[in-house]
Amino acid sequence: MMSSSAGSLEVAQFPCLSDNYGYLIHDPRTGQTAAVDTPCATTYKNELAKRGWTLTHILNTHHHGDHVGGNRELKTEGVKIYGPAADGDIPGMDVPLKDSDTLSFGGANAEVMDVGGHTVGHIAYCFPEEKTAFVGDSLFALGCGKMFEGTPTQFWASLQRLRNLPDDTTIYCAHEYTEMNARFAMSVEPGNPDLVKRTEDIKAKRARGKPTVPSLMGEEKMTNPFLRGDVSAEIRKNVGASDGDDGATIFHKIRLGKDNFRG
Repeated sequence: MMSSSAGSLEVAQFPCLSDNYGYLIHDPRTGQTAAVDTPCATTYKNELAKRGWTLTHILNTHHHGDHVGGNRELKTEGVKIYGPAADGDIPGMDVPLKDSDTLSFGGANAEVMDVGGHTVGHIAYCFPEEKTAFVGDSLFALGCGKMFEGTPTQFWASLQRLRNLPDDTTIYCAHEYTEMNARFAMSVEPGNPDLVKRTEDIKAKRARGKPTVPSLMGEEKMTNPFLRGDVSAEIRKNVGASDGDDGATIFHKIRLGKDNFRG
């Protein structure tokens, strides 16, 4: 469990279920509090009570059960549920959102970003003034979500949009998968010194039971293979991509490599 500040907002991060992270965003000026996804209602209730915060918003990124499972239990009077308009069933959703929508929360504004690919309508919530983004399962530290519903072209376009965020953007993803992701990343780009150093840091953190999330977008641009297929000849060679392959094709070969990786 950890707390941090994002400009005027407070962010509480805590483990949920087996490997999810739960997030609460709190605006101390207005008292508003948002849950980003709801893996486990009980954990969220405990974290709210511990801090004396009252839930006002639920911000869902996509429809998978480990992201919306606590929606109905947490939706009490005064709580509004926001979620993707094009992503299956979001339990209790009040406000459907699409790409480029703006969500006012407390004294801040979140920009909604289409990051479909893991699921077809997955969205992220980006707070540009706070230099913070909550990306669900679209992007992980050193990884990205499995392509359950989208297409390589769609997913690669989503990752490019995320990659265009400023380097100092703090990226809050939804799972602690980083050590496993690092093993795959090292298998496709072992000659990347930034990746070698980051992998060592990740191993040390996990050995101490510390989270590896959040990360900075600048770190991901330098080390995450799913953001680097079009800039790293080493990755392209190791996943069997040819010089004529476009970015989406290269991404798909990296994704298939990770899906079949047993390291």
